[in-house]
Amino acid sequence: MWRNLLVRVSQRTISTASRRPLENRVPEKQKLFQEDNGLPVYLKGGIMDGLLYRVTMGLTVFGTGYVLYELLMASMPKKQK
Repeated sequence: MWRNLLVRVSQRTISTASRRPLENRVPEKQKLFQEDNGLPVYLKGGIMDGLLYRVTMGLTVFGTGYVLYELLMASMPKKQK
């Protein structure tokens, strides 16, 4: 019983047949990223790269400001009444 199940599962998962052939798009991407158009490489991917860059920079600036604020508040102890 277990042997039959093991054989069936192994035949199903270890298959040499390709389910869906994928097109090699590496040369297209290389051409895009290597062309000299004045853009930095982290923005050559399009609109989403620009958006991701701006969100990352915004979060970084906000986080740095918040840390500086908290350090300032921690360095000035509250007066006891």
